[in-house]
Amino acid sequence: MRFTKMHGIGNDYIYVNCFEEKVEDPSALAVAMSRYHFGVGSDGLVLICPSDEADFTMRMFNSDGSESEMCGNASRCVGKYVYDRGLTNKTSVSLMTGAGVKQLELNVQGGSVQSVRVDMGAPELTPEKIPTTIQTMGEPVEVDGRTYAAHCVSMGNPHCVIFVEDPSALELPVIGPKFEHHKAFPRRTNTEFVQVISREHLKMRVWERGSGETLACGTGACASLVAAAATGRCGRRVTMDLLGGSLQLEWSEKDNHVYQEGPATFVFDGVWLG
Repeated sequence: MRFTKMHGIGNDYIYVNCFEEKVEDPSALAVAMSRYHFGVGSDGLVLICPSDEADFTMRMFNSDGSESEMCGNASRCVGKYVYDRGLTNKTSVSLMTGAGVKQLELNVQGGSVQSVRVDMGAPELTPEKIPTTIQTMGEPVEVDGRTYAAHCVSMGNPHCVIFVEDPSALELPVIGPKFEHHKAFPRRTNTEFVQVISREHLKMRVWERGSGETLACGTGACASLVAAAATGRCGRRVTMDLLGGSLQLEWSEKDNHVYQEGPATFVFDGVWLG
């Protein structure tokens, strides 16, 4: 089976073109291929498939085999893949995801996609739809003997945003899983630890549901902007610094949608013989 390794500011996935390849058990394949040292090594597996409702469909599986609704960084890489590989000549591409249809605007230079702006849709703040038992922004939640102010947002997948003074000081491998599996989140959660540098500049680390700490999370960055802006910590346009790079984010007053823009990078092609 042929595959492609790509990353969006360090959030790396294995991409399979399902117009040409057939994947019988994507959950098991995600686990096998994502293992560092024993497989390809990645944050998960992304299938690029046909769609009756959009130009393409993206299915995304975390490194533990669980399927996720949406991934902002992966969607940018799908945009680059389908254009650079000649599956489309459009620079405005619709993508069906587990969180609905997303619109991709491709920045093409020299015949290749350099960056992608993704319409991530409107954030969901209703607790039952996130889903979480936490009812209000900033509600206290106890994790590992400490109390944190939790700000919960869905960007098609659940997020819990925690504002901190210094994300680099956190022992994320210790605390991340305790947030992910906390009883307040019936479908587990992604957790973002965010530092406010200025009203136009945020910084974060992320513990992703099903993958652990990753270098970037597009939906998490968008959820963090919404949580920060909704609580008056920043404006509606920010630069978000993540471990793997930066994203440009906007929470539009015009349509209530969140937009994220960033690079998409090809790493290598390969053949999986397992």
